[in-house]
Amino acid sequence: MSTDRRPKWLRLRIYIGESDKYKGKPLYMHILKLLKESGIRGATVYRGIAGYGSHSLIHTVNILRLSEDLPIVIEVIDESHKIDKVLPLIEDLVEEGLITIDPVRLVYYGHKKDKKEKKS
Repeated sequence: MSTDRRPKWLRLRIYIGESDKYKGKPLYMHILKLLKESGIRGATVYRGIAGYGSHSLIHTVNILRLSEDLPIVIEVIDESHKIDKVLPLIEDLVEEGLITIDPVRLVYYGHKKDKKEKKS
């Protein structure tokens, strides 16, 4: 019997700014590609309409301003061992932002087509 009390599934959230870069390209795209290459099952990038972070400067969508640094959230749900494996790589990339991990109760993961075939 395993004594590991960690949840099987975790949600990793990475909060960064839209203007954050890695080698001249958007950091969120680099992280997304890294997650895919690391075997993570899926990830979603959300672009916020407003927010502020450690500098307490509010960033918002405003037609009068051409340059914005809107909040970006990258959300990942996968098994804890996969999150543990990719986390150090993410931590090395994020120079300013926030990284969180929460336990998740997985209810369903898959495609509707797969679900219908299992019933047959």
